[in-house]
Formats: sequence, structure tokens, C-alpha cells
Amino acid sequence: MKLNWTCKHFKDLSPEDLYAVLQLRAEVFVVEQNCIFQDLDNKDKLCFHLMGWKDDVLIAYSRLVPQGVSYDKASIGRVIVKQNHRDSGLGRELMKRSISLCNDFFGVISLKIGAQLYLKDFYMSLDFEKNSDIYYEDGIEHIEMIRVYP
Repeated sequence: MKLNWTCKHFKDLSPEDLYAVLQLRAEVFVVEQNCIFQDLDNKDKLCFHLMGWKDDVLIAYSRLVPQGVSYDKASIGRVIVKQNHRDSGLGRELMKRSISLCNDFFGVISLKIGAQLYLKDFYMSLDFEKNSDIYYEDGIEHIEMIRVYP
């Protein structure tokens, strides 16, 4: 599936962009994962937002986080592919674009993420390495992972 990809800093998001982002994040992280948590964490305003659109529907999204906001390294978070579009390769495309854009925007040599444990192998296939013991965030098993640019 071919998506129309856009990436904008928070200050450049339209009200429609922001609504679609928050709607998709709530759909996946709150409803689908049955997890009550504070999604609006004051980090969005400091970040870039990568969005993959099909027509007017947001299908894929990630938040590109500068160094010092979540971790001592730049990060990628809130990684989402809409449920009915998973297993289509969009997750891999989203992450590859996210990694490339982090390098462009932040000039990073490494990235640190907090990954849901069940996605460890997926992130390892993108050259991330496990960097912590398992921890619970909002009742879900996570691990920290690091990716060093070659």
C-alpha cells in the first residue's frame, strides 16, 4: 500500500492533523490495548510528527523526539500502524522513515526507544539492541533498546 507521507513539527500541525494523530493514538494505545494512561505528556510540542495518510485517513504515525526530551539520546515513540493495515510492511517502512528523519533533523548517531516487549524482534531486525531489563509501563512489558548508526 502506498501512503502519502508527511512530517511536521508540532507548531506546523493543522488542527485536522492533530485531531487525526490524537484519534489514532487513542484508538490503539487506549482502546485496542485496553490501557488507561496519560498520552498527552507535554512532549508533543517539542517533537516532529511523521504521518502516513491514505486519502484523508491517518494509517501510520510516529513521534520523533529530540535528545534530552525522553532520553539522553533522540528517540522514536508512539509508533502506530492502524490495526486493519498491519502485516503489510507499513510498520517497517514507518520505522525506516523515522530513523532516517531522526538523522536528518537531529544529526544523531544513536537512538534510544522504549519498546513493548512483544516487538523486540521487530526492532532488532532494524538494528536496535536490547539495553535494559523488562519493566512495566502502564501495565505493559517494555524494554529499552538502542540503535547506533553505522
